Amino acid sequence: MKVTLFALLGVAAVAALFAAGARADGDVLPAVGQPAPAFTLPSQDGSPISLASYRGKWVVLYFYPRDMTSGCTIEAHKFQEALGQFEAKNAVILGVSVDSAESHKQFCTRDGLTFHLLSDTAHKVTSAYGSLGGFAGVAIANRNTFLIDPNGKIAKIWTKVNPATSASDVLAALP
Repeated sequence: MKVTLFALLGVAAVAALFAAGARADGDVLPAVGQPAPAFTLPSQDGSPISLASYRGKWVVLYFYPRDMTSGCTIEAHKFQEALGQFEAKNAVILGVSVDSAESHKQFCTRDGLTFHLLSDTAHKVTSAYGSLGGFAGVAIANRNTFLIDPNGKIAKIWTKVNPATSASDVLAALP
């Protein structure tokens, strides 16, 4: 009975750490004002997308746990609905998860998403942005959003974002 109780307490402690935003492997969020970590990742159509190609634009880089789940779908729809407003402010939206490009393709097709979803199956970019989480050996991206200025520096960070208000929060922060 004691082993079962200790095992349950251990599982509860790990769950509490991840719920509180603990990051795997000691990942640390990059700081506001510092250059955004560079990356190139495949998008839903398999084409490589590099942060460097968006110099001169604002970049909304949002990390989300899983394609086609309720919170992630709400967040993606909110960004899609506001896409024209972001474009009017010289901003692009890039979503990142550890799901495959094929999963992203299905998500975009099913939900009519027209912005890029990037696949980070190696977890390198998600880790570089301090956004890697998980539970029971399954890696997921924590729900964090980074606003990167036209010079490639991090302008603002939102952690543990609310999927229903994330797009409007970021839109309000854009000049």
